Amino acid sequence: MGELQVTDAAAVHAPANNEIEPCGDLCTRTLAMPADTNQNGDIFGGWLLSQMDIGGGVFASKIAKSRTVTVAIEAMNFRKPVFVGDLVSVHASLVKVGKTSVTVHLEAWVLRRKEMHSILVTDGNFTYVSIDETGHPQAIKQDEPPVMA
Repeated sequence: MGELQVTDAAAVHAPANNEIEPCGDLCTRTLAMPADTNQNGDIFGGWLLSQMDIGGGVFASKIAKSRTVTVAIEAMNFRKPVFVGDLVSVHASLVKVGKTSVTVHLEAWVLRRKEMHSILVTDGNFTYVSIDETGHPQAIKQDEPPVMA
């Protein structure tokens, strides 16, 4: 029989990323807990995605200076697993501002026990739309600087 070749799925599907530290603004930081796992004890990808969406929403609202809602998620790359006990940090950087939308590049990094450096586990682009009090899209005022806290 021939040899079984094992490939790194992230290397096949995700573009190379040689970053050694997070890019962008820190938006959220949380601990991966046992309640966030599936039946095999792995952290759910959906849980990680929700943490990224929360962080991206915080960042987009600062840029838009209004309430925002998620309208699209694209180019998600699940590069490495997240384990119980990992400290998960979500970092955001601005990709573009449209008439009513903000596109944000999000990176999720983990710091594992006994590790010295953070590891990039997931990244992707999220698009948010600025909405008014009634939930309708509204134009983003680009003449003022974003609100950064």
